[in-house]
Amino acid sequence: MIAQLILENGTVFNGRAFGHIHESVGEVVFNTGMTGYEEVLTDPSYYGQIVTMTYPLVGNYGINLEDMESAYPKVKAFIVREKCDNPSNFRYEMKLDAYLKQNGIMGLEGIDTRALTKILRNHGTMKGVITLRELTKSQIQMKLDSFDNTQAVMQVTTKEAYEIEGDGPHIAVMDFGVKANILRSFRKRGCKMTVFPADASAEDILSVNPDAVFLSNGPGDPQDLPEVINTINEMVGKKPIVGICLGHQLLSLCFGGSTGKLKFGHRGCNHPVKDLESGRTFITSQNHGYYVDKLPEGMEVTHISMNDETVEGMKHKTLPIFSVQFHPEACPGPRDMDHIFDRFIKMI
Repeated sequence: MIAQLILENGTVFNGRAFGHIHESVGEVVFNTGMTGYEEVLTDPSYYGQIVTMTYPLVGNYGINLEDMESAYPKVKAFIVREKCDNPSNFRYEMKLDAYLKQNGIMGLEGIDTRALTKILRNHGTMKGVITLRELTKSQIQMKLDSFDNTQAVMQVTTKEAYEIEGDGPHIAVMDFGVKANILRSFRKRGCKMTVFPADASAEDILSVNPDAVFLSNGPGDPQDLPEVINTINEMVGKKPIVGICLGHQLLSLCFGGSTGKLKFGHRGCNHPVKDLESGRTFITSQNHGYYVDKLPEGMEVTHISMNDETVEGMKHKTLPIFSVQFHPEACPGPRDMDHIFDRFIKMI
């Protein structure tokens, strides 16, 4: 079935629809990972986005439900050069096409994903529509204008607080779209966790008397979350705090820094980051479209991107607070920075 991807700059790509056949509107982004499509599909940080994989063959090891980073896919649609219809892996439970059908996600294959990636790289991330019918310019514009991702975090956060048992330090997790492997990383270290929805109050979080507060990854613009920033502010100085990805950006805003939007984002499992304290460079997994633009007062940089020198990590000069922009637990990607979790436990 023929389908079109129409970008907001007027560029049109013709391909073949698969998965759940319906019209889809979202922010078109690209991911440079050669593997990890299962984790990409289910990472809540991709909520509201149409994701393009730059690696040309996707689905060759099928879908294994054990590898998911959340209960169901969070992407708006999924674009590949070629989907594999005959996966070869002893763990696979279903094909990519069947998984997208089951979860109501539109797929598009057969377009030149390299050309699409170059457009996004050169002109920046833009909105797009995937459709099976001819649309007028006014219809296209109406659909693009209807896209709103300002409530992304509230769409992916847990609806109620819940506990994960453990014998180690008690971590209060603010869930902005937390990945399953972040929770697994804490559980592997014996931590007890109480996971709170994004709109939980500081009073609710502090009432469980946690040893520390963790600010998770998540989708969207951190500046859309002023109430969350106020909540974090109320906990500063009362508990150790660490943030990852969106949590890193929120900490910056909490201390008076500023954030901006990257031209095309960092999405993939091959991003080099330099640790300024050790001088070593590590390969990291990343998924973000926003960054810390202005370093807040009282903070110092601990990590920088070797690609564009953006802030990849920071710590407070006097308080037990630090954050990183990358995903140290990987999934998908290398585990070079897994020791960040050990650093957090040591700080507690």
